[in-house]
Amino acid sequence: MDTAKAKEALIKLAKQKGVNEETVRHEIKISITEAMKSPESQAQTFWKSIPHKGERPTPEEVIAYIADRVKD
Repeated sequence: MDTAKAKEALIKLAKQKGVNEETVRHEIKISITEAMKSPESQAQTFWKSIPHKGERPTPEEVIAYIADRVKD
């Protein structure tokens, strides 16, 4: 899945939940930030394996990566 499709999924989720897209993105960002704090080596390996352009993966990058992993 590419990040454009992941963005579409965020928009769809926001509509389903009756909130705006930014609210969904914000909540996912919080979850990513907290999950990345895990001291577990498996967790750290997982987060390092996600391709991302910035300092940390965006919600779209995480969604696209997990979707691709589940597909395989």
